[in-house]
Amino acid sequence: MTRRAFAPLVGIVVFVAVWEGFVRAFNVRPFILRAPSSAVNYLWKFRSDYLDAAWVTVQHSMLGLLFALLLAVAFGAVLASNRFLERAAQPILLLIQVVPWIAYVSSVVVWLGLGSAPALFMVTLVCLPAFVFASVDGMRSVEPATLELMSSVDASRLEVLTRVRLPSAAPLLFTTARFNVGLALAIAYYVEGANFSNEGIGNIGRSAAANNQADRLWASVFSIAVVGVVALLLLSLLERTVLHWHAAQRTENR
Repeated sequence: MTRRAFAPLVGIVVFVAVWEGFVRAFNVRPFILRAPSSAVNYLWKFRSDYLDAAWVTVQHSMLGLLFALLLAVAFGAVLASNRFLERAAQPILLLIQVVPWIAYVSSVVVWLGLGSAPALFMVTLVCLPAFVFASVDGMRSVEPATLELMSSVDASRLEVLTRVRLPSAAPLLFTTARFNVGLALAIAYYVEGANFSNEGIGNIGRSAAANNQADRLWASVFSIAVVGVVALLLLSLLERTVLHWHAAQRTENR
């Protein structure tokens, strides 16, 4: 357990050290790339502002991610049981996935107004397709013999979903969540900067970029990175707890 926790820490320390050394060795101009030490010092100096902003960004990204997951499980249960509906839904999901969301953020802000609504909507919408695909594939991966056994005991559709299909889809959903965490934070950051609501880390980043405040901008980058790392660590802990029965978790715990 100690070694598992130590390895990511080593990776982060090495990465930051190489970054710091690169900036200092090649004398990179501050407006191109700031040294991590400068950004961290600024972040610590104004930590209360960044903590308040980070809490807003966490709500936008994680609530949107949760909404996307819940919708995806509901849609996935329907699509996994009907091939026609799955084929009909695929072009729509692919369209959401491939169209650059940055292109229509401003329209969503005009539609939903300032505040949390556009951020939550965008995070939910953009993270939804990957979760739906994972839900459908995971629910379809159930062994036919298992479904026959559930049918033989006259299990209801809800029991089949909760006892068989969802546990089968859970590993894929957790893997997809790892990707979607970063995507959700990026979307929340950008929408916060686009809706001029004066909330969230994205608003700090937008203001810093507009006023050419390099330290403030890179401090916002560091703060969103810290939020992402913490979110991924908590997700890994949740995965090990929920999927303690899964073969991958048993192998990792040895």
